[in-house]
Amino acid sequence: MSSSYDESSFKVLRGLEPVRQRPGMYTTLDNPNHIIAEIIDNACDEALAGYSKNIKVTAHVDGSVSVQDEGRGIPVGIHPEEGVSVVEVAFTVLHSGGKFDKESVGGAYRFAGGLHGVGVAVTNALSTALEVTVFRDGGEYFLRFEQGVAITPLTCVNTCARRKTGTTVRAWPDTKYFDSPEINMAQLERALRAKAVLLPGVTITLQIEKTKEKKSWSYPDGLRGYLSQALANEELAAPIFSGERYIARGGDDVFVEGEGAEWAFAWAEEGGITRESYVNLIPTWSGGTHDAGMRDGIFNAVKSFIELHGMLPKGVKLASDDVFCRVSFILSTKLLDPSFQGQTKEKLVSRNALRLVSTMVSDPLLLWLNEHVEYGKKIAEISIRQAQSRMKSTQKIEKKKGSSVAVLPGKLTDAAEFNPERNELFLVEGDSAGGSAKQGRNKEFQAILPLRGKVLNTFEVERDRLFSNAEVHDIAVAIGMDPHNMGDKVNLAGLRYHSIYIMADADVDGSHIATLLLTLFFRHFPQVIAAGHIYLAQPPLFRIDVAAQGKKPLRKFYALNNDELTSIEDRLRKEKVREGSWSISRFKGLGEMNPLQLWETTMCPDTRRALRVELDSVSFLAAENTMTMLMAKKESGSRREWLEFHGNEVTADV
Repeated sequence: MSSSYDESSFKVLRGLEPVRQRPGMYTTLDNPNHIIAEIIDNACDEALAGYSKNIKVTAHVDGSVSVQDEGRGIPVGIHPEEGVSVVEVAFTVLHSGGKFDKESVGGAYRFAGGLHGVGVAVTNALSTALEVTVFRDGGEYFLRFEQGVAITPLTCVNTCARRKTGTTVRAWPDTKYFDSPEINMAQLERALRAKAVLLPGVTITLQIEKTKEKKSWSYPDGLRGYLSQALANEELAAPIFSGERYIARGGDDVFVEGEGAEWAFAWAEEGGITRESYVNLIPTWSGGTHDAGMRDGIFNAVKSFIELHGMLPKGVKLASDDVFCRVSFILSTKLLDPSFQGQTKEKLVSRNALRLVSTMVSDPLLLWLNEHVEYGKKIAEISIRQAQSRMKSTQKIEKKKGSSVAVLPGKLTDAAEFNPERNELFLVEGDSAGGSAKQGRNKEFQAILPLRGKVLNTFEVERDRLFSNAEVHDIAVAIGMDPHNMGDKVNLAGLRYHSIYIMADADVDGSHIATLLLTLFFRHFPQVIAAGHIYLAQPPLFRIDVAAQGKKPLRKFYALNNDELTSIEDRLRKEKVREGSWSISRFKGLGEMNPLQLWETTMCPDTRRALRVELDSVSFLAAENTMTMLMAKKESGSRREWLEFHGNEVTADV
């Protein structure tokens, strides 16, 4: 690196050299389309001003493109300050042109996309050659540039009728500046078609010499016809609404005469969305403040209609996106002095455009909605459904996290060692039972999560709202799994316990709680069940104490139910144990068991009894039908029939 830094280090780039040094500041470099679009825009500005009805674009075999219009023709006289023809100035001097004088109604270009006077100069700078032919004042004038430099001054090469006017520009893009040296024909066709839409009554033609193909576009119906064609395969909720409004003579405090917008838009519940916006014929692919103005105007009109007809459900708050998300539109805005983001003009940033377009659109749309109430209500219903869907999605509850890992529930008493293959989790009904379980467990590999009250019936709860319930949230975080479907490919590597025991009281309430927990796992964690990790603990309902007799010491037995109790009593009688010498106590719940009893009967791997819950893809459908009948809110009739049919199989527990 040179260490010299003095006055000679400063360079002044003159003429078109700044464009060649930093072409990305002036145009897109994917392909030459944008520098050709600069020429097309000038031709369209003549048509917009009312001086051209036909524009012809030709893609030549040698890679060049020519654009011919029937406008007024570029002035051919000598520029008073530059000392060369105006044509040469337009193509060689940055920030020059005829589109700056816009204050007076009689300006050369009242509304035009050209702002900075660099468009065709950039085209010339990034072309190996460029030719300009001008028909004006009874003469045919010609000028050729090579590498941006005029070979000779502008010359009158022929005479013509004085009524014949127009300009033809042919450019050979310099391939070294572009990623792809060839014109993107599909992109060019799209741009030309859009120009024709925005210029009703103007015919734009594309001639492709290589394929001898010729295409023409003309849209007498303007924006409405174009949008109708684009949405031909879509089912619309209402007919296309189109219109135009401009500031009247005299203007107002903010806007001037002629500024305004033309639009066409429609709603469809499904299908693709078409959205295109333009400012003075310049396509704004990235939208901008005029798009925002249309959004605001549509929202205000639809919201007013909904409020007027009392259609908004209680608790639903309408947002702009709710109304606008299913709207297809074509918008053409006219601004006296628009401001764009960058030379490529892909986004409008003029602040006043939002208010201008919103004002132009809102009142006519509201009037139309109230004149066509049936269509208005369909549009309102689409917007309200979108609002309800949005509000529902915003209620999504995520698992609570701290730093980068899920925070384990505070009431979880975890195992001392982290060994998922050995570790066991007991979901225990009630705090009192949880306390006994904590004291009676093997701390090395057993964890306790006490549950308060009855768990939420999650059979019809959407996954996005699952974690709004604290108990469900704690269970999901404790086991280390996210909700999923049966058919999902789930990685169970994150499962923190390979044995999960549902431990509820041996009574009706306990069975209900166990059913609710099974519903949770079946509906939202089915792969955990399918892998065989869910168990139903079997706590006893009865305890039988047998007094010591002879050489036999004091004994105790546990019975899961009445059948087991009867069996134990029969066994004692066979052993000739005196009738009435044993005592029977019934556990009202797990909370009545002391830690030792809970360990012996329900938690000790050597002595406990448990049922493993099994599920596979074959039995899943049948199980789902049964669970739907048992747990779905709308299946009360089916449940009643089922209970009546099986009622004789149950012994009342009172």
